[in-house]
Amino acid sequence: MRSLGARGTIPLVALALIGAPAGCGEDDPEPSPTQAADAPGAGGLLAWAIASNPGDLDPLRATTREAQLVTLQVHEPLVQSLSGPFGSVRRMPGLASASSSAANDTIWSFTLRQGVRFHDGSRFNAAAVVANAERWRADPSGRALMGDVFATDAPRPDLVRFFLEQPDPDFPERLSTPRTGIVSPRAIGPLGSSRLRRELRSGSGPFELRERDADSVLVARNLSWWGTARGLGPELDQVEFRVVADAEDRLALLQAGDVQVAERLGPGQARAAREDPLLDVLPGSRGSLAMQRSVRGITTARELPSLSGVWVTRVMPG
Repeated sequence: MRSLGARGTIPLVALALIGAPAGCGEDDPEPSPTQAADAPGAGGLLAWAIASNPGDLDPLRATTREAQLVTLQVHEPLVQSLSGPFGSVRRMPGLASASSSAANDTIWSFTLRQGVRFHDGSRFNAAAVVANAERWRADPSGRALMGDVFATDAPRPDLVRFFLEQPDPDFPERLSTPRTGIVSPRAIGPLGSSRLRRELRSGSGPFELRERDADSVLVARNLSWWGTARGLGPELDQVEFRVVADAEDRLALLQAGDVQVAERLGPGQARAAREDPLLDVLPGSRGSLAMQRSVRGITTARELPSLSGVWVTRVMPG
């Protein structure tokens, strides 16, 4: 059985057995109620300056960096590797705890984490994954994301299988992107439709969508997230993504302390940020990301972070 991680972080070793018993992966037992956090963390508000309005927060239609950054906090991809806040080095798989392949990598089986609920209260299980796969197949961009999948089934509530026309040894990576974030079946439109009925309460992730307008998107800590009882956070209570079109303005807000993270900075803004002793700068392919040194848990500007593992040493009030 394969332990699942983030794209390219944990190697996968194929097994021929399709329906291996649940629990053969690295999923840990369900925590007792006394292990779960009963109150929000003391993380306060993280303000993040982005370059443009994220637009559609349906993960399937999230084609920009801004949209994918926001929707990744709300909708979890099936395949993910997570680590907790405060510098935790332990990594844990996400919604799928393990995988196996058979028939020359044309049948892929995923063992699912149990006890997970979407923000609307519905259960995450194999039927929910199949509903999402059918939604992807009903959309041209979804079919491109999935590759040569022609069918899916759910032999057990904790097991889902994908059947491919052609071998694909890297198929789990296709299910690790923000655009393949899992949504609640209750939020999916009529049979054969790839559109969501609603964005609110459609995810299962560490944050819930609370408010949005032309200038900002606010997500708040999901008190019932499955990862909290396992030490995965989130430490932050709220994250506000503020739309600031001009890179100079994003840098000015960061230097003034009005935001704690600013991204898509050009070479000039990045140089100015490096000269500020209170800021850290991370290079990226689409511009640099700068942040106050009080922000911890963001290590690269190239990959989109799950903010469940981010914390700050000096918080802004929520």
